[in-house]
Amino acid sequence: MHHSAYQSYHSDNLAAQTAQASPVQLVLILTDGLIEELFRARAHIEGGRFEQKAHSLDRALGMLNGLASALDLDSGSEVVTSLDQLYAYCGQRLYQAGVALDVGIIDEVVGLLNTLRSGWEGMQARHG
Repeated sequence: MHHSAYQSYHSDNLAAQTAQASPVQLVLILTDGLIEELFRARAHIEGGRFEQKAHSLDRALGMLNGLASALDLDSGSEVVTSLDQLYAYCGQRLYQAGVALDVGIIDEVVGLLNTLRSGWEGMQARHG
């Protein structure tokens, strides 16, 4: 019961945050959700909860695909191409983490996402 009340609150809060968010803020919100889900996947691996691990990694891959699908690959931008390659690499590594049950790989991906997140925060600070 408590868990579903929290989920309802979390969904409502997320809807409120995204309703008026800029594109950069949306990327930050999605990246935060992705990192949170990876922490859950890590905990599930450590706890031997492999079905939940699979669910968390599936959710994380869905968020990663959401970030990748928002890229304008037709722009020819080097930044866009690099982001696409980074997202693809992260997806491959998460697949490997799920198969190998390797939390070190999850930590690697979280580190990459945190670095990327810092860049988005810097852009937001410069451009509002």
